[in-house]
Amino acid sequence: MDQRFETDSLGRVAVPATAYYGAQTARAVANFPIGGQRFPRPFIAALGRIKEAAAAVNAELGVLDARRAGYIRRAAAEVVAGSLDAEFVVPIWQTGSGTQVNMNANEVIAGRANEMADAGRGGKSPVHPNDHVNRSQSSNDVVPTAMHLALGDEIQNRLLPALDVLAGALTERAKAFADIVKIGRTHLMDAVPLTLGQEFSGWAAQVEAARARIVAAVPGLCELALGGTAVGTGLNAPEGFATRVLARLEQSTGLPLRRARNAFAAQGGHDAVVAASGALRDAAVALAKVANDIRLLGSGPRCGLGELRLPAREPGSSIMPGKVNPTQAEALSMVCARVMGNDVAVGFGGAHGHLELNAYKPLLIHCTLESVELLADASRSFAERCVAGIEADRAGIERHLERSLMLVTNLTPVIGYDAAAKAAKKALEEGLTLREAVLALELMDADALDAHLRPEDMTDGRW
Repeated sequence: MDQRFETDSLGRVAVPATAYYGAQTARAVANFPIGGQRFPRPFIAALGRIKEAAAAVNAELGVLDARRAGYIRRAAAEVVAGSLDAEFVVPIWQTGSGTQVNMNANEVIAGRANEMADAGRGGKSPVHPNDHVNRSQSSNDVVPTAMHLALGDEIQNRLLPALDVLAGALTERAKAFADIVKIGRTHLMDAVPLTLGQEFSGWAAQVEAARARIVAAVPGLCELALGGTAVGTGLNAPEGFATRVLARLEQSTGLPLRRARNAFAAQGGHDAVVAASGALRDAAVALAKVANDIRLLGSGPRCGLGELRLPAREPGSSIMPGKVNPTQAEALSMVCARVMGNDVAVGFGGAHGHLELNAYKPLLIHCTLESVELLADASRSFAERCVAGIEADRAGIERHLERSLMLVTNLTPVIGYDAAAKAAKKALEEGLTLREAVLALELMDADALDAHLRPEDMTDGRW
């Protein structure tokens, strides 16, 4: 491979000749050969937005000349657009401040800016990665700012719309099944009736509530650490820098951004990210419940509960011909498990910041952005490829309803709990219907019994 040599404070480093990045990025690649994970696109785009806005404001404040600022802004715009993604090569598993990824961005932008200035690819002149691209900034305030921007943007524009799709699909099925009376189940055992629509409405409400909890976490992500520089004191950031940069970022993201009320808290801890992760975990808990309920009710087709017919999307077995499995529910359930695991890692990382800096930043953003991506994709897929095509197996529902002994609950106000329990026990032990058992025990006459054993009258029809 053709190489060139770049320098940093530790000396000379060989860098691929075609790379825009420089010495610090090359050192990071060599020093952290850990896993294959790289920083996700939304985070890289957020870094590009910050660098572009910072260059513009630095020029306005007179701490960066207009010519260099122009080159930096053009190069940063390419980072935002994604055309320089291949240059972001540092791994997630690096220094906990994210210094290597911040320098990766600084070097790539400087290297591209120098090429624009006809000074060759890479290098430090006329645009220096530290002196110019990183002007008025530190990794310690830029990286948490990028974390919040990326996470807030992905939640608003990717996850919330996907949850809306899922909640909408469940609500539509709830309306379609509003007239279907079925047996309820508690402890996986027969219980009193409800409508299939009511059951679906419960799942829709869980998704809507999970969405609301995620929305409630977004304001915390809109408080940004930028302007705090190394430890929160604002050293080397000119007056007005952060306020002006945030105004530009607010325009480009549509998020209601503001400076953190306390820069020391914003850089020493990441409680807002931890809270957002907790809301994502809550959503995973709710979605796992929905996925598991639907695949239970769709079990069969002949030897399971068999109350729902799920869409057949692909063959389910390499050995059993004709088998079809609830694959969308399984995929969603696995995603939920991953999100819950990510939240454990985020909690650990959030709790283990030390003094003026939380040094788990790459872990936190890797886990939370992965959770957002997985929940969004799986929710939309589950809605479109499963929920929207679910049909009720009316014959199976009616068969279960007719055989249930828990309809006896509606007789309790008339014959009392003990007599009702005696009738249910007799029916179960002797293989009788509930009606046959009540009549055999002479607990009610036939007309009164028939009037009270109407499942459709045992639900209020609401949700």
